[in-house]
Amino acid sequence: MRFIYLLFACFIFLNCEDKKTKKKITSESDTSETTKKDSSKSAKTGYKKLTTKNAMYFFQDYDKKHKENKVRIYTDFGNIDILLYDETKYHRSNFIFLTKQNYFNDTQFYRVIDNFVIQGGNSDDTKTRDKRNKIGVYLLPPDTKRGFKHNRGAISMPSSEIEDPYKLASPYEFFIVTQKGGAHFLDGDYTVFGHVTSGMEVADKISRVETDEADWPNKNVYIRKVEIIE
Repeated sequence: MRFIYLLFACFIFLNCEDKKTKKKITSESDTSETTKKDSSKSAKTGYKKLTTKNAMYFFQDYDKKHKENKVRIYTDFGNIDILLYDETKYHRSNFIFLTKQNYFNDTQFYRVIDNFVIQGGNSDDTKTRDKRNKIGVYLLPPDTKRGFKHNRGAISMPSSEIEDPYKLASPYEFFIVTQKGGAHFLDGDYTVFGHVTSGMEVADKISRVETDEADWPNKNVYIRKVEIIE
């Protein structure tokens, strides 16, 4: 419990100015949406709906029971295998939890910038919004002091697009660094919680698709499913 209070105190006083505002990593959707207080269990997850207030307690407990740390992302371009770090336990547990809820299935890599990042976990389909509403609306605090860097192949979590001076993370989305040499100007602002172990050539293919002015692929790049692997 003391750890939780200390973690909140750390990010409350953290000054997180963007190093390169033109390449700010934010969530596409506004996770500040207010919902009525609901102590009942979600019909989809079997758990209480998550909120920013209860999420850290939930994932602290979830981490004790769910130790998986390897996942595979299936796309039409091929598969991407990722190792999630035990040290960033809230972010790892969050990703495992959402994977087990089949949240990522049929979402998209919706923001693609060649030689920078591919960002996934959202969609222009209302089913994605419905899945979020069933699971809950919440943000996660940053966990950037573990020494992990935004090297090429790193998986990290974007901050919410709402006014967010403490870089609270948008838990439903993630980005993979494809930039040669890494994107280290992002270090300290966003939480690196894993890295690609196989399939960087797939990430590179996705990074080169044609996009519109908002970096959304002209042809949707679907995440067909995400599953836990041994």
